[in-house]
Amino acid sequence: MSVVRDNAEPLAIVFEDDGLVPNNVLPFLVYQGAVKLDPEHPEETIENLFEENGWGGTWRNGVYDYLHYHATVHEVLGVARGSARVRFGGDHGQELQISAGDVAILPAGTGHQCINTSRDFCVIGAYPPGATMEITRATPENHGKALKTIPKVALPPADPVTGKDGALMRLWRS
Repeated sequence: MSVVRDNAEPLAIVFEDDGLVPNNVLPFLVYQGAVKLDPEHPEETIENLFEENGWGGTWRNGVYDYLHYHATVHEVLGVARGSARVRFGGDHGQELQISAGDVAILPAGTGHQCINTSRDFCVIGAYPPGATMEITRATPENHGKALKTIPKVALPPADPVTGKDGALMRLWRS
């Protein structure tokens, strides 16, 4: 039995390069309420889903409260518990409320920063195979370096939520 709701389709947003945060020409994706969480083990529900779709290196925590991005890897964030207000796309991006069952997929270079959370907030992060995660702060020097590394980041082999035939495969390859 699938833990993904039928007809799960993400919201797609393209954030512009703001001079400090490069963002990406690929759209940032948010699946709202896409995952049917096991109430006893919501973290495992998301971890297993990501791993089944080839995304690994999973971790459990929150989202850093300072603006950062990853210039060497794409990242997926699945909310297991609670909710948070997160600014995606840098200072000129968009604040979104993400809640248990939501999944955000950040193409390499997408700025993100936690604004506030519920007390019980827990997010699961993961990455496509073969990539190394590095935390990058939004500075002019880092921006210049990121513009060289981001285009070299390989596309993932599957959507972390809906698999090899998922929306990411369509939206990131077209």
